[in-house]
Amino acid sequence: MENKHCAARKVTYRIRLYSEAIAVMRSSYRFATIKNFTGALMKLKFKALAIACTLATMSISAHATTEISWWHSMAGALGDRVNGLADEFNKSQTEYKVVPVYKGAYDEAMAAATAAYRAGNAPDILQVFEVGTATMMYSKGAIKPVSEVMKLAGEPFNPAAYVPAIGGYYAAPKGAGLLSLPFNSSTTIMFYNKDMFAKAGLDPNKPPVTWTELAADAAKLKASGAKCSYTTTWQSWVELESFSTWHNVEFASKNNGFDGLDTRLKFNSPLHVKHIQNLANWAKQGLFTYAGRKDEATSKFYSGECGMLTGSSSSYADIAKNSKFKFGIATLPYYNDVPGAPQNTMIGGASLWVMGGKKTEDYKGVAKFFKFLSQPEVQAEWHQETGYLPTTLAAYEITRKSGFYDRNPGTDVAVKQMITKTTDKSRGIRLGNMPQIRTIIDEELENVWTGKITPKQALDTAVERGNLLLERFEKTNK
Repeated sequence: MENKHCAARKVTYRIRLYSEAIAVMRSSYRFATIKNFTGALMKLKFKALAIACTLATMSISAHATTEISWWHSMAGALGDRVNGLADEFNKSQTEYKVVPVYKGAYDEAMAAATAAYRAGNAPDILQVFEVGTATMMYSKGAIKPVSEVMKLAGEPFNPAAYVPAIGGYYAAPKGAGLLSLPFNSSTTIMFYNKDMFAKAGLDPNKPPVTWTELAADAAKLKASGAKCSYTTTWQSWVELESFSTWHNVEFASKNNGFDGLDTRLKFNSPLHVKHIQNLANWAKQGLFTYAGRKDEATSKFYSGECGMLTGSSSSYADIAKNSKFKFGIATLPYYNDVPGAPQNTMIGGASLWVMGGKKTEDYKGVAKFFKFLSQPEVQAEWHQETGYLPTTLAAYEITRKSGFYDRNPGTDVAVKQMITKTTDKSRGIRLGNMPQIRTIIDEELENVWTGKITPKQALDTAVERGNLLLERFEKTNK
């Protein structure tokens, strides 16, 4: 459809043309010969033709803008920021228009995109959470790797510019660039209530570094009257997945799924069982409080109920906005008797995938937008405003040099956990049906917290059930 400005110009030209026609005819009737009148009409005809050509050109220009659809899962203030990014890009050029559309939670957006792809009307860009990576990469024809898109459009793109743990997670097999564009990346860290620490006789500037220290601090918090000493969000991600990469041990075989579909779960090792056993013991002692499968624990922390919280680094903005006390940020605790620990924590959040079957012009528009998003200044601003990680090293340096970390102590903790060079065991976890495996883990851990089964029984059962899903995924995608 033509835009309103183009339509308004058409009306203006038509009125002007009509007025000029009347003027010419009046002039010709009063003063001109038949010959002059005919000449005037010819001039008018040529002028009308020129105006018509101009209008046609304007109409073509109005239709030249290519729309790029972007389905995402960012609600509230984050959704406003997503719209802001699209607006900034759209105002920076006239060839393409990015249209963001909120499609619900990550799993809902993925399901909607799958149905849309089958119906032939998938979006150009889809935001997918990190555990959906394997499903996306094995969806033959449904996606086009971001490195291929950038190459097709002739846009510069350097995968090495990304933070190692982030770029490595979204890397294509055999060094073939990146599968998707890192966007809102996060990782696991610890928040603690400095006021509650001081009341318990603890040093508010000295958070626990190891799990042993955390247990000791939790006991002192409880003794000082705290209703909840320690809690966690996303228990599978924090207490098993990121726990594994932080300690440089396998969560699954085949380097956590990166080296093949025939991967199998290994998080029932003695170290994993020991950790869940400790948590179960602390729960019985009133030192650990289970709050729910997702991020329910965050509000328990910023309300002042819980003294320590492990969860996503992206919770920073929410905690800073809602807490009425001084809080600190610390690294995820680790066991200091494990060789190689700490290594690096696991990536969370999501990336942007390019859907397959699109026109070349659409891919060029996507590439232009991704080039815009990849600018260090844009990345740095996104990081500082949202609490998500800077995905590139350049964005981190811009933020550091600006003094942001000095003004906001602890906001660089998550970044420092991730800039370490990764190992095959710490690069991340890339498994098919991972969302469903997380649900299994949640179910089995909840049986531990209620005392129905032992930690070893829970992890053995979760591994057995999860492996059935991996086998199914392997058969489907061979």
